[in-house]
Amino acid sequence: MLDTMTATKIVGAGCGSLLVLLLANWASEEVYHVESHGGAVAELIASESIDAGGADAEVEEVDFALLLEEADPDRGEKVFAKCKACHIVDAPTNGAGPHLVDIVGRAIAAADGFRYSAPMAELEGAWTVESISDFIANPRKFLPGTKMTFVGLKKPTDRANVISYLLSFQ
Repeated sequence: MLDTMTATKIVGAGCGSLLVLLLANWASEEVYHVESHGGAVAELIASESIDAGGADAEVEEVDFALLLEEADPDRGEKVFAKCKACHIVDAPTNGAGPHLVDIVGRAIAAADGFRYSAPMAELEGAWTVESISDFIANPRKFLPGTKMTFVGLKKPTDRANVISYLLSFQ
């Protein structure tokens, strides 16, 4: 049979362990507080689809022109939150990436003052909605050696919505 002192030590140890777990939970919520990032992280987590194929999975073929007709620039603005860290869309000012003002129809690698990677600088032609869609689906697969480290937008509807948003700044 346990004496009172031993039983008190066991109960105290259990309560102390619970207190440590609660404090650790509180501290981790303060450090990794998703809402403190303006909802961008929560949207990123909610909209990111992880498939079994990983980053090299095939992008499904769809009628992109039809998707673009039905695209919603407001939804595109929310998806574009993933891009805001590097790209500016409402002013011809470069960030970590080139600005995207008037991107559709603009010559590839033509943003003044931005230093493009060699593979991007060697591309010829102008950006079309289709080429932008192909590029943002998987930048490294589209153009090996690009400086753009973004994993890509796998959902065609997300790409159409982002391009619709970009077109609103033309």
